[in-house]
Parts: sequence; structure tokens; C-alpha cells
Amino acid sequence: MPQPSFLDVHVDVPLTNMSVAYIQSQDMFIATKAAPIVPVDHKSNKYYVWNKDDWFRDEAQLRGDSEESAGGGMRLSTDNYSCDVFAFHKDVGHLTQANQDPQVNIDRASTLLVTQRMLLRREKQWATDYFTTGVWATDRTGVASSPSATQFVYWSDYSVSDPINDVETGKSTILLNTGFMANTLVLGYQVFAKLKQHPDLIDRIKYTQRGVVTEEIMAEVFGVQNLLVAKAVQNTADEGQTGSYSFVHGKAAWLGYVNPAPEMMAPSAMYTFGWTGVSEGMGATIGVANFYLQHLKTWRYEAEMGWDNKVVATDLGYFFASAVA
Repeated sequence: MPQPSFLDVHVDVPLTNMSVAYIQSQDMFIATKAAPIVPVDHKSNKYYVWNKDDWFRDEAQLRGDSEESAGGGMRLSTDNYSCDVFAFHKDVGHLTQANQDPQVNIDRASTLLVTQRMLLRREKQWATDYFTTGVWATDRTGVASSPSATQFVYWSDYSVSDPINDVETGKSTILLNTGFMANTLVLGYQVFAKLKQHPDLIDRIKYTQRGVVTEEIMAEVFGVQNLLVAKAVQNTADEGQTGSYSFVHGKAAWLGYVNPAPEMMAPSAMYTFGWTGVSEGMGATIGVANFYLQHLKTWRYEAEMGWDNKVVATDLGYFFASAVA
């Protein structure tokens, strides 16, 4: 046997150019895309609300010579927000810090971990606050057959369902009640996966596209500027237990008008008020820091966020529950 052998000339050590960590890309999270962030300097405060009805009345009248013109007014009230503060930390003992291999990079790994925790918490809170029934002016629920006025046939039933018309009904409802055209459609990933194969959508593009229904093409078919696919995944099992994975948003869809840039006297279905006070003067809505705890001889990596998911205008939203079977 030749000596030395291939086993003798190499001692296994961790690679320096790769490692494995299941870090969800920020593109998987849609919370800040669907509900624009309004940075605020205080944990709670008020904002002005103009009465919607006053902007839609036709009160102009004929005016004779030397006569008074018709007049009217507009009502103004206030609403408020109050940010909840969430935080998460990861501690690394000074002995662990000193003994790590260079390729581990515990600093970066810990920072990514606490940041990922906060992004997932915000995404789950977005789904809880916005992506559910009982929040918006109109809820419709998917059923297998014989839908009532508040129901529709599951979009996964390719022989009967009519998702394009269902969405168009939602757009018409929002337009009639607000004067604004819905510009955003949010789909849970399972809904998007079924709609990609729906014959109605494929038929719309078969003569003009390559036959693959992408997010961009689906947005054109439904006639919305923004189509967001909610892809975030969560593990609901406790640490040390076998992972139990599920999609955060489930089998639902949301249609509505979202103001792309928060501004004065402009409506939006929803806003997220993000408190900049959590970033220790940096003016950001997420604070990430690391500091040494002398009494524990431990480095702490901590992320903190404060926000309030605020439903601003219920009539600018339209929710499809159980959109697919």
C-alpha cells in the first residue's frame, strides 16, 4: 500500500469559503411593500383625517347676478397610532468569541439571526393585522360550489372559478366607494402557485407571451400596478424539537389601494408607523446593536423595532379568504 495515503496528507477542517444557514431573503417578506412605512419620532401620536363624504358631494349651483354662491364645508377629525416595541437578542460568551474558527464569524451570524427574527415577527404581525377577515370593508370567502353573494368558487377549481372577474369585482367595489382604483394585489404563495396554472390566465397570454405566468404578467392580467407574493415561512416548533414549517400568510389574497409614498391629504388602505426612537438617534425604524455585558462576560447582539400596523381606510381594502382549497 502506498505511503503516505490520501488520508494521511489531509486533516478535515471546516471550509473557509462556504457554510450553510437557512436565512430567508428579505424579498420573501412583503410587509413593508404592502404597507408603506411612515417614520415617526414619537412612540404614539395623532394624525388628521378628512371626512370622505365631504369630498364627493356635488353642491355647486347656478348663480344669478349679484347673488350669493352656494357654499359648504369639510369636516376634520383625528386618529392616533401607538407603536409596540419588539426586541430579540443573542448572547455569545467571551470564551466562545475567543475560540471561534475564522470561518464561523459569530458576529455576522448573530447579527443576521436577530435581524431575521425581527423581520419574521413583523411579517407575522402584518398577516395578523391586515391579512384576515373582519378588517376590511369587504370580505369574500372561497367555497367549493354554489357561492352566495359574499362567496366565490375556489380559484383552484379550474373548471368553474373565475379569478379575473372576482378581482375585477373587487376593483369596482373599491372604486365605487372611494374614487380610487386598487393598485395592489397580495397573494399567499399557495394561491399564486394555483393561479399560475389557471386556464383563464394562461389563455389571456398564450398568443403574446411564452406561456409562463410570472408575477409581472399576472399583475398585467389582473390590472394592478403591484402584485406581491407572500413567501415567508415560519417554524412553529420549539427550539430543539423537530421543525414544523408553514407559510405565514396562508391561502388568502388581498386587494386594495396603497399610497406608494405617504403624504398629506392622501388616503391609503394601510400604513405602518415605524418609530425611529429604537435606533438610538440613527433615525432608522430598526435598531441593531452589539455590546459587552461585563457581569456576564458576554457579547449581546440585539435587534429592536417599534411599529403600529394601522388600518387607515377599510373601504380601500378587499379580502379573499380561503382563495384556494
